[in-house]
Amino acid sequence: MRPRPIRCDIFCTVIDNFGDVGVCWRLAQQLATEFAWQVRLLIDDASALEWLATPSQHAAVRISDFHGAEYENAEVVIEAFACEIPPAFQAAMAARKVPLVWLNLEYLSAENWVATSHGLASKHPHLPLTKYFFFPGFDAASGGLIRERDYDTRRLDFDATAFRQRHGLPVARQKETVISLFSYPNAPRDALYAAWAASATPILAVLPGNTDAPWQRDNLRVLPLPFLSQHEYDELLWLCDLNFVRGEDSFVRAQWAERAMVWQIYPQENDTHLVKLKSFLTRYLPVGAGDTLYALFMQAWNTQGTPDWPAFASQLPQLNTHAKHWADALRQHPDLATNLVDFCLTRLKID
Repeated sequence: MRPRPIRCDIFCTVIDNFGDVGVCWRLAQQLATEFAWQVRLLIDDASALEWLATPSQHAAVRISDFHGAEYENAEVVIEAFACEIPPAFQAAMAARKVPLVWLNLEYLSAENWVATSHGLASKHPHLPLTKYFFFPGFDAASGGLIRERDYDTRRLDFDATAFRQRHGLPVARQKETVISLFSYPNAPRDALYAAWAASATPILAVLPGNTDAPWQRDNLRVLPLPFLSQHEYDELLWLCDLNFVRGEDSFVRAQWAERAMVWQIYPQENDTHLVKLKSFLTRYLPVGAGDTLYALFMQAWNTQGTPDWPAFASQLPQLNTHAKHWADALRQHPDLATNLVDFCLTRLKID
């Protein structure tokens, strides 16, 4: 007899930049469609899913309100990014006759301590529950990165001409560099715009999640686009020669896209985010390349400095080659959903 599908609840809160819900929605979809889990996403603001998901995706995952939700005997409960499951729900989890698996899905980090923290267990102070800390990461000692089974097939089948027509992108000019720009408000955009306008070759900057009017200055054309569904955002990354990304979700997708990228990490107090940025650059760049133009450009972008665009642009061919090698190396490790399923199944006792 075929075993009953695993029931899984994922708790998520929507913060200002939608990164948390973006990660949770990708994970929920993958668990439901690739592993046939019965997934319920408990979210405090479901309106974000109106643009993240295509209509057909909603059928695979149940959506419930975060507050006041009742426990439905799920075998796996995922608390995304320490969003704190309501106490009444935790009490119901503790009352389950057969122990469940409770995970805290952590934020992505390239720091070395992830290897020693991934999978650690923490006993609840009052209830007979154990929470495991599950860390995404870049190597076999971590939980891996989200990547769907059909991702590479979709990427290789991508029709750039159809995408341009569908979204009203202008006909490409000769030697034009196409760039997607997705950043936080504190990014030094004006300095970059000035450099792009003065570029010796044409530049088209596409701004997803932006409702401003298109504009042009000298050799720069700027085209805002509304928020794209996650599949369409993947396609935008494939279309572009260079992708500026932010936070976690778009950062990971840019790595799979095999294109040069510039990452703006989410700002934190006391510049803690810059330590995380340095840890990633240490992993990402070739040995001994910590002072390269790429690292300096990324640091300037994250500290409201003045990025040296001409020097950076001269390195784009090499950066794109490196991006492909990096993605090839990441593919050698299982993806996050596969690792998470294996982790849970080794600890579950199905009644």
